[in-house]
Amino acid sequence: MYGRDTGVLAACWAAGGSVSASVDQEIPRPVMADVARLAGVSHQTVSRVLNGHPHVSPSTRASVLAAIRHLGYRPNTAARALVTGRTNVLGVISFDSVLYGPASMLYGIERAARPGYFVAVASLPSLDRASLTGAVERFLGQAVAGIIVIAPETGVVEALAGLSVGVPLVAVDCGGGVPMSSVKIDNVAGAVLATRHLLDLGHRTVHHIAGPDSWNDARDRVDGWRQALRAAGAPEPADLPRGDWSPQSGYEAGRQLAARPDVTAVFCANDPMALGFLRAAAEAGRRVPQDISVVGFDDVPEAAYFSPPLTTVRQDFGALGERALRLLMSQITAGGEAPPAPPVVPELIVRSSSAAPAPR
Repeated sequence: MYGRDTGVLAACWAAGGSVSASVDQEIPRPVMADVARLAGVSHQTVSRVLNGHPHVSPSTRASVLAAIRHLGYRPNTAARALVTGRTNVLGVISFDSVLYGPASMLYGIERAARPGYFVAVASLPSLDRASLTGAVERFLGQAVAGIIVIAPETGVVEALAGLSVGVPLVAVDCGGGVPMSSVKIDNVAGAVLATRHLLDLGHRTVHHIAGPDSWNDARDRVDGWRQALRAAGAPEPADLPRGDWSPQSGYEAGRQLAARPDVTAVFCANDPMALGFLRAAAEAGRRVPQDISVVGFDDVPEAAYFSPPLTTVRQDFGALGERALRLLMSQITAGGEAPPAPPVVPELIVRSSSAAPAPR
């Protein structure tokens, strides 16, 4: 009975009814033609929606997706693979990290996956050339339709540039000037927001605890911090302590800065390092924000519950994942490189850890 009497079945499904079958009959699984009939569109239009084709009107796309949900339609992945040589699986390569940024990027990508597509994740202990090449080869062996690589470190971008992949590929969080399709957070703009906020409060200058130099995010945030200082004519501190994104490294760098009375404002490259700095300031007898203001980056869920609640820069990882998927799907459907996506602009979240400097 599979694939037969689809008109009657679609009508029953559309009316919200049910279809019963005798013991020797099997209820047919809805097929693409059922979706097309219920949505009032062509078979080709349903295919375009499933494949993320950009040339489908929003109203038509909504009608097709509503029909898919109503019918419980699931694409026949085996048949598609036989015809195209590709599955409807999208490979995502990341490194095994509990850091909020990379983990949230991965979640945003999974959440943004289009109907009819599934995400397979390769989580690697490190993103060196050998590990990256191995993960790509495994995905190619599984006939994935495209690959997304979360590439926060400079070495990953260099390794990607030398790979011959053969399927659409998008790099996420890879910094600027990469020779491939990519999406990213505008870390420079976020650092400018944080630094300018402290300068606008009246601080003479802003000190920065940077992330590791091998990370694109850390480099961009240093660039944004410097740009904001120079634009305001503020002196640039000679020292630039670096951490490894951990609270401990923020604490260790903070012990040096908090001991100096001339330091009244600190921008930390991520929220965990800002948490470490808050402890260092407390141990040094420096009150936040009365004696020293602190701004972080990321807006981790705990940031609003630090003591005091942390002023920070919020990144929209959901939007980043959506742009990565949209860019990859446009390559899959168009069969070539897609124009670069604009960076996702972060937002400054002002809380209680920043204030005007105390009068001297």
